[in-house]
Amino acid sequence: MKKMLDLIVTENNQLNQNYFLLKLTTPNNEKLPEMLPGQFVEVRVDNSTSTFLRRPISVNFVDTEKNELWLLIQVIGDGTRQLSLCKIGEIVNLLLPLGNSFSMPQNKNSELLLIGGGVGTAPMLYWGKILKDAGFKPNFLLGARSAKDLLQLEDFSKYGEVYTTTEDGTAGEKGFVTNHSILQNKDFTHIYTCGPKPMMMAVAKYANQKNIECEVSLENTMACGFGVCLCCVEGTKNGNLCVCTEGPVFNINDLKWIN
Repeated sequence: MKKMLDLIVTENNQLNQNYFLLKLTTPNNEKLPEMLPGQFVEVRVDNSTSTFLRRPISVNFVDTEKNELWLLIQVIGDGTRQLSLCKIGEIVNLLLPLGNSFSMPQNKNSELLLIGGGVGTAPMLYWGKILKDAGFKPNFLLGARSAKDLLQLEDFSKYGEVYTTTEDGTAGEKGFVTNHSILQNKDFTHIYTCGPKPMMMAVAKYANQKNIECEVSLENTMACGFGVCLCCVEGTKNGNLCVCTEGPVFNINDLKWIN
C-alpha cells in the first residue's frame, strides 16, 4: 500500500563528486512499509524555488535491522542537489513504495546475472540481498565511466561475485558491460538490468540472442509516480503503458526493443 511518510535522515554520505547515499528511518521507531527490489519512491524536494515535482529514486537497500531505507542519488539538477544537502535529523517526505518488482526465479539452480550501469546499479544491491536470502548465488556486473564511479562494491560483495567494467579502463575490464568476458565464459539463465537505455537495450539484445530470461528496470521520467502525468509512457507490445504503474520492471519480451 502506498504511503506518504515523513522520514528522518540518519546518514548522508557523499560517495564521490556526483553521488551520495541518503539513509532514512521512521520517527518513533515505526516500522518501514514493506518494499520490494525494483520498486522506487518519490521524494519531495524542499528549499528549492525551481523544483516543483517530486524526484523518483530507486530503492537501493532496506536495512531491516536498523529500520533504514537507503537511496543512492546522482546529483543532476537543483532538485537532487538540494537533497544532497540534507542534514542528519532533517525530515524528508516520501511517497512509497511505488511500481512493481523483479521476478523471483523458480529454479534454485538458476544462474543469475545482475547488470547495473551508473546510478542504475542502485536497485541491484537490494535485489542481490533478497536473492541470496532466498538461496541463490547472484553475480553482479557493474559498469561505470571510471574507477571513482564504481559505487558500493563492498556492499555488493556481501551477496555475490562482483565483476566490473570502466570505459577508461581504470578498474575492471575496459569497455561496456556487454563487452565483459564473463558473458562469454559463463552461461546464465536470467539477467536483470538497470541503467542508461542504450546499455539496457544492448543487454536485452544479448539476452534475446542467447535465449536468456531478461528483465529491465526502466528509468523513464516519472514525475508523479501513480500514472497521472503520463511523462513516463513507454511503447510496449501491449500498447503505451505508464512505467511508474506498470513497471518500472519489464520483461524484454513485452517491449518493442526486440523484433
